[in-house]
Amino acid sequence: MKFQTCFLPLLLLLMLVACSTQTTVPPETAEQSAKPAPPPSPSPSSSRPQEPITLSKHVPVQWSDLTGWTDDDLRPAWQAFLQSCNVLRKQSLWQESCAAATFLQADNNASVRHFFEQHFVPHRIISHDGSNEGMVTGYYEPLLHGSRKPTARYRYPLYTAPEELLVIDLGDLYPELKDLRLRGRLEGRRVVPYYSRADIMNNPAVLKGNELLWVDDEVELFFLQIQGSGRIQLDTGEIVKIGFAEQNGYPYNSIGRILVQQGELPLEKASMQGIKQWGQQNPGKLKALLQQNARFVFFRELPSDLSGPIGALGVPLTAGRSIAIDPRSIPQGAPVFLATTWPNSSKPLSRLMVAQDTGGAIKGGIRADFFWGYGPEAANQAGKMKQQGKMWVLMPNGYAAPRLSQQ
Repeated sequence: MKFQTCFLPLLLLLMLVACSTQTTVPPETAEQSAKPAPPPSPSPSSSRPQEPITLSKHVPVQWSDLTGWTDDDLRPAWQAFLQSCNVLRKQSLWQESCAAATFLQADNNASVRHFFEQHFVPHRIISHDGSNEGMVTGYYEPLLHGSRKPTARYRYPLYTAPEELLVIDLGDLYPELKDLRLRGRLEGRRVVPYYSRADIMNNPAVLKGNELLWVDDEVELFFLQIQGSGRIQLDTGEIVKIGFAEQNGYPYNSIGRILVQQGELPLEKASMQGIKQWGQQNPGKLKALLQQNARFVFFRELPSDLSGPIGALGVPLTAGRSIAIDPRSIPQGAPVFLATTWPNSSKPLSRLMVAQDTGGAIKGGIRADFFWGYGPEAANQAGKMKQQGKMWVLMPNGYAAPRLSQQ
């Protein structure tokens, strides 16, 4: 078919730079440089639903195996799960549990715990190498200062997604490539990679007319792109909520890791706070550093009455109860019990979370990004968080764990 003939070369050329979901936070991520072989052409026999695959193994366990399960106040997570049900109730697997949640009288913690224990089975997440631990980082909703018009102070633009940006969902053609998307643009009759961060910074004219707002701090804008959403306090006093709209298709490259490799920062100071301080002290080196992360994020203005930023699931995130995950490991919308530690601490942090977001740097079987919310304390906790943790996904009764795929 014509669509397939046109875009299959893009899969060969751009799989490295364009297979991704949303963007959030800066943990290191590795990308394969080898060019993948093209998937087989769809045929009547291959159009059947594909057997689900996952990057992790789901092993049913007892509730007593969840570290800290009986100590957590589950009511905030139950409220977050109700948000997930706005999407999940359309899927047969979740209909019964979402219907029960709607009618639950959650006036005490015991009733919420009974609800989860009656309607779900906890599954330990185990990675390919047999490990049951992985990395937990944090993200938050930042506040920037800006204007709807460019001025001498407000000169760094946020952009809306340009019309020329092509986004191709590979799962529409090949079910085995679910959650993978290609991004590019047309150059004549050829599809080529979209502009990188360096292309845009060196030639802003390529996005002329797509300016949404202007802000006063280039480093804060860079981290806003990493977080994926935030708030802008305008010079008029108005506060505008903005959220992720799209990205240009390049893999995330951690500038913190680059600074460590170059000897500019010690590893223990390669946090968001440390990187910002380095930028203030080295303004002449800043532009070249930022351009080494080719990924670029586009935004949209959100309704002012939203309770939180919109995650990849399409529902508002809940501070302290929403996480970003790799959907190839954990289903979006599912409750996840997380056992980790507080940022830069050995103090236990065991809490029921809900998988409501994804991230370009959130890849792997056991990998989570903890949403801390809005404000200075949220920024402080998110910037410091890089902990080890264990995860259990709570799946409805009758769930059949998918087979483990090869990475």
